[in-house]
Amino acid sequence: MSYAFTDLSQQLQYIATSGLYRSRRVIDSPQGIQLNIDGRSILNFCSNDYLGLANHPDVINAFKSGVDRYGVGSGSAHLICGHSSAHHALEEELADFTGRERALLFSTGYMANIGVISALLDKHDAVFEDRLNHASLLDGGLMSDARFKRYHHADTEHLKRHLNTANGNKLIVTDGVFSMDGDFAPLADLAKVAKAHDAWLMVDDAHGFGVLGAKGAGLAECLGLSQTDLPILMGTLGKGFGTFGAFIAGSDELIETLIQKARTYIFTTALPAAVAEATRASLKRVIADDWRREHLKQLALRFRTGAQQLGLALVNPVSANTHLETERLSAIQPIIIGESQRAVAISEQLLKAGFLVSAIRPPTVPKGSARLRVTFSALHQEQQIDQLLDAVNTAIKQIPSVAD
Repeated sequence: MSYAFTDLSQQLQYIATSGLYRSRRVIDSPQGIQLNIDGRSILNFCSNDYLGLANHPDVINAFKSGVDRYGVGSGSAHLICGHSSAHHALEEELADFTGRERALLFSTGYMANIGVISALLDKHDAVFEDRLNHASLLDGGLMSDARFKRYHHADTEHLKRHLNTANGNKLIVTDGVFSMDGDFAPLADLAKVAKAHDAWLMVDDAHGFGVLGAKGAGLAECLGLSQTDLPILMGTLGKGFGTFGAFIAGSDELIETLIQKARTYIFTTALPAAVAEATRASLKRVIADDWRREHLKQLALRFRTGAQQLGLALVNPVSANTHLETERLSAIQPIIIGESQRAVAISEQLLKAGFLVSAIRPPTVPKGSARLRVTFSALHQEQQIDQLLDAVNTAIKQIPSVAD
């Protein structure tokens, strides 16, 4: 009998008693604002399908047509025989959409982030990351062998102090919209800092892509940042676009370098060509349906205003200037609870009431900042926002803090 893993049960028990145990729910319906869970119809407020395109008829039909033309599996890596005309067309369309010379598809956002950072840096270089960056960005920095520095959240002055002592190639890496707080990176300021210190700048705009900007090209479009200002742009396709996969957009030299050196691109099977076809259809809807982005802003503002009236703890309070407030809103609006066990209990209470809202706990967020991560879809209605607020307020009152 092997005793190599005898401590696993103890580790699992510790995770459970700490309120940090993670469980999967089985969904028996298409993605949307209504999900079928255990035979019940639940109102969904935790999906990243921000524009409501995951089950859009145009996207579904494009996927079906793609399967008829290309089959299901891509068969191989892009550099072997897995790169179809559908992949190639999508890359060209994404490059045009983002205002970059070229784009390169990756099978997942995690693989894109790890691949690009590892391909560009080695032990002689340095990478600088926002303290609240997504795990994939942090892992990419650590795996690159470059000197790894984390700067205080959105703090360009702290970043400058790190840059002043760095040698070799320097890469600044940040989320565009931070996935757990829903706030925006000071991207325009970061671009200036990068230029002043002869550094590259990379943004993971997973939660802004499709949602922000006049045509949905993300935070870079909002701020008018060109390829020169922002050399490395990463976007995901499984959130606002409702499909699957990710891409890096930038100069021809950047993309060619990644094709040659990014191990997570070279050594993995290409995503199915039918998914690329579905994404091409989704891209058309993103551009044409600007009402989806406008509706999202109004939903977020209504939620934040109502939450503040109820005394719920938001990451940032609502400003008095409604116009400025709506322009800087994301589809991610967390409610800070604090204690992990209490956040889980409130989430379970909401599920009983017919609302699906995720409880986010450490290590995903800092200790003591467990939260309900509320996200909105363009398919939600204002009445449903009011219903959620009432349910959250009731659940919080019913489940007091341990410290109370």
